Amino acid sequence: MGLSWQQGPLSAGAVGHFLTPQPLPERLLFAERLRRRMRVRFNDAWIADSEDVILLHEPGRYPVAYFPRQDIDEHALVPSGKVTHHKDLGDTTWYTVHTAERTTERAAWQFTALPAHAAALQGRIAFAWRAMDAFYEEDERILGHAADPYHRIDIRSTSRTLDVRHGDTVIARSEHPVVLYESGFAPRWYVPRADIDETRLRPVQGRTFCPYKGLCDYYDIGDAQRAAWSYRDAYRQVDRISNLVSFEPDKVEVYLDGTRLHLEPGQNVVPHGVDRGLEVDEVNAGAAAPPSS
Repeated sequence: MGLSWQQGPLSAGAVGHFLTPQPLPERLLFAERLRRRMRVRFNDAWIADSEDVILLHEPGRYPVAYFPRQDIDEHALVPSGKVTHHKDLGDTTWYTVHTAERTTERAAWQFTALPAHAAALQGRIAFAWRAMDAFYEEDERILGHAADPYHRIDIRSTSRTLDVRHGDTVIARSEHPVVLYESGFAPRWYVPRADIDETRLRPVQGRTFCPYKGLCDYYDIGDAQRAAWSYRDAYRQVDRISNLVSFEPDKVEVYLDGTRLHLEPGQNVVPHGVDRGLEVDEVNAGAAAPPSS
């Protein structure tokens, strides 16, 4: 997912490799200017507002935004006395985030013994995503984690035939599925409900959240648990997959033009939790206008 997550180029499970004469270090960190205004909301107050945010990509982690100290409310940060050690970036000093009516421990941090090559992070503070009330780019709420500029989704129509079976039972057959290509993932094939025997789909409790696609519902098929899923109200950027269904090829048999598909290594997903104070309607909307100051 993006630059450093899932099978991106800086992740441990990268699907490609750099063409260099010497092996690269096992871990590569990448920092860059976000080039977007970003704000942080905590207890009905803006505690950070900056156009000079640095985005840090670490292998296996979602990108993290680092704000210059001068763009943070100086009264919001209280040293906690806790210091930990980052294996690449040295000592990490932790802060309590405090306002008049609320205090959250270990809700922000700063690298205080940076190696010379990481000087871009000097004097910068990051906030724990779910410890804050909300993050915004301009006036739109950003969900899940800082937006990864290297994350991309493309959706394509196709005339290829997709068949789905479970044992001797035909679950779906479509001559016009759509395929979703997402950074760091193998292609995922989505089928219109008109091409599915929906009596075979048994809705299950529990949903997951994707910052790029929205809330996801799941279905059991026979004894295959969570073998299918659907973004019933996908975000407008990917609304072509709204209410379509995709099938997990390691749980049911999925055939594309007669060739059986298999789940590629490294495709298991760590679901996102929903952000603090976020209502389902806001998740479905994808972003919300900020409260007035």
